[in-house]
Amino acid sequence: MLKSALFSIVLVALSLASPLAARSPDDMVSVTVIPGWRDADGSHVAALRFELAPGWKTYWRAPGEAGIPPRFDWRGSRNLGAVEILWPTPQQTTTNGMRTIGYEHDLILPVRLTPTRAGQPISLSADVEIGICNDICVPVDTQVHLDLPLDAGPRDPRIAAALAARPYTAAEAGVGRVTCAVSPIEGGLRVVAEIDMKQMGAQEMVVLETNNPDLWVAQADSARTGSRLRAETEVYHADGRGFMLDRSGLRLTVLSTGDAVDIRGCAGN
Repeated sequence: MLKSALFSIVLVALSLASPLAARSPDDMVSVTVIPGWRDADGSHVAALRFELAPGWKTYWRAPGEAGIPPRFDWRGSRNLGAVEILWPTPQQTTTNGMRTIGYEHDLILPVRLTPTRAGQPISLSADVEIGICNDICVPVDTQVHLDLPLDAGPRDPRIAAALAARPYTAAEAGVGRVTCAVSPIEGGLRVVAEIDMKQMGAQEMVVLETNNPDLWVAQADSARTGSRLRAETEVYHADGRGFMLDRSGLRLTVLSTGDAVDIRGCAGN
């Protein structure tokens, strides 16, 4: 159960001992803000741009077996009430023989920002912690700041392209019934999800996330039989405590070599 988590820790430890870790993070990744535009509803669409050096990659919100999950702290911002990160569809990659989920080259990460005071400008400030990997993984901690324009402005084509690259919703993909059977195992819960949906591409992989940040979810074993996709995984509390699992708060993302689908919640079996 802890194999993947321990492997990630080993990767980070090796990176700290490596000469690469002594290089400036600017040599491997540059993080800036693309200012974006104001929508008619008063929210602001901007983006974080991650420019990665050749051969380096970074990770999706659920990084896979050996990745480092990204973390964002927006508390230094002014007039910012809420942030929604709009993740483009990631790629499945391999790091040291283990499957990971992330991005290579440039990543444009759109964010929808809701101001605390409508009609007033937002001063965006974020502390960003990410993992970047080549032959090894290096944790990077950086900060970005930008005062965002108040006017609507034109839509930036880079952000628009990243928004268009998001996974389909369940309704858009024609997903049918989604069920999750939950059963106890030693120290945690086993979850078996079954999704009625057409195949979107090869190498289908179901990523399951919960709405509880204290829970750790293993990488699922995914298999298809006809129009039904099945995924089995295990969930544990980070502190080894007992816990309840809210099926309505589960998020299942189906990745493949083709399109991806973002499914929110599942019914009991």
